[in-house]
Amino acid sequence: MPQVRLPPGPQGHFIAGNLVEFSEDPLGFLTRCAREYGDVVRLGKRNFLLNHPDLIERVLVNGDGNFVKLAGVGQGKRHKGGFPEAMMNSEGEDWLRKRRLVQPAFHRKHVAACGDTVVALTETMLQTWRPGDARDVHADVSALALDIVSRFLFHTPIDDEARHVAAAVDAVMRHTDSPLRPPIWVPTPTNLRLRRALGRLNTLLATLVRRYREQPESRTDLLALLLSAPVPLSETQLRDELATMIMSGHETTADALVWAWYLLAQHPEAEALLVAELETVLGGRLPGAEDLPRLRYTEAVVKEAMRLYSPAWITSREALRDCELGGFHVPAGTMLAVSQWVTHRDARYFDAPESFRPERWLAEDAQRMHRYVYFPFGGGPRFCIGSVLAMMETVLITACVARRFRLELAPGCVVRPRPALALQPLGVRLIPRHRSHKTQEGEVRHAAGA
Repeated sequence: MPQVRLPPGPQGHFIAGNLVEFSEDPLGFLTRCAREYGDVVRLGKRNFLLNHPDLIERVLVNGDGNFVKLAGVGQGKRHKGGFPEAMMNSEGEDWLRKRRLVQPAFHRKHVAACGDTVVALTETMLQTWRPGDARDVHADVSALALDIVSRFLFHTPIDDEARHVAAAVDAVMRHTDSPLRPPIWVPTPTNLRLRRALGRLNTLLATLVRRYREQPESRTDLLALLLSAPVPLSETQLRDELATMIMSGHETTADALVWAWYLLAQHPEAEALLVAELETVLGGRLPGAEDLPRLRYTEAVVKEAMRLYSPAWITSREALRDCELGGFHVPAGTMLAVSQWVTHRDARYFDAPESFRPERWLAEDAQRMHRYVYFPFGGGPRFCIGSVLAMMETVLITACVARRFRLELAPGCVVRPRPALALQPLGVRLIPRHRSHKTQEGEVRHAAGA
């Protein structure tokens, strides 16, 4: 029989394998494995890490249909685990049907129409900022992003009920920040908080759906599309879709924004170039969706922040059949992980990969890089459905903040990433300072080397 060639990897414990080391420091562990063992790393008997863009593309694009997100889901089988059973947690024909159903809500014209709302709500948030006072900006922008996504999905501000959604998201993050967590049915304190928070979220969404039905209008938002589905969705299915969109949509946007502000606070030269662009393009007025094509450096700041701190830091697929990747045998049932954190910081594809350099996205060679050396929104058929909305939000909000405030890191704050469902910024406290026109001119001259 031909010899089966398996990829190299860390030895690990004879019982627990590499689970403990991964749990203690997922980002560091994956980075070390990629640098030491190469493009295909065996992390355990049925766990491989892929670190080459060709392999990442093959798995995510999945042209041969061999790689699935959730094996055993679809074809009449339901995902178990306590989480909403929506499009993102579906597979096969069930996923395709749901994707086609919700896709029109994310058409570019609907997203662009939301631009004025994004700016107006951001300005309202900024009115609460007091220059010189350190702020938990993640809490601020999380509430902002939640309000934006709720209005986009069903034209309804969540207002006072937002704390229930925030509690649900926090509970989910706490439940998913360690691979050593017990199943959700085990009554641990974390699991009990998760179940209570999801229950409150379920009640909130049931109320919102009822209110929505009582005020019939001609709408093109997500809830309208779900309610007009050719095959009617049950009340549970409706709530599952909304819950998943709300939780994933607002948390990842909030994380991306805070990471961008954290990086700008440490790089005044990049901030000065950002302010110069805003002065040139906007001339003192508020930004709008129509300005996005000209806010190229602002977009580059967001893209570079998502390179270094992509909210989606890892994703995986399962091989349904035996196959070969990178010259190595992949047994059926193997979980194949691809990590934005690892690939986005690979020196083979990015000069000075640990450095914050927004200008790299304005260079000509940025257009020629492999599609899968930078994939903050995933790739293939399951490419993030809300990517256009997320980019519009982050660019417009970043522009609104930068034209009014210069942000400083609060003294003594210790910042670290928490790799849960999204890469959360822990410990970020920023001090806003009013940006005067004179200050802007001085910063721009400094950035230009005057």
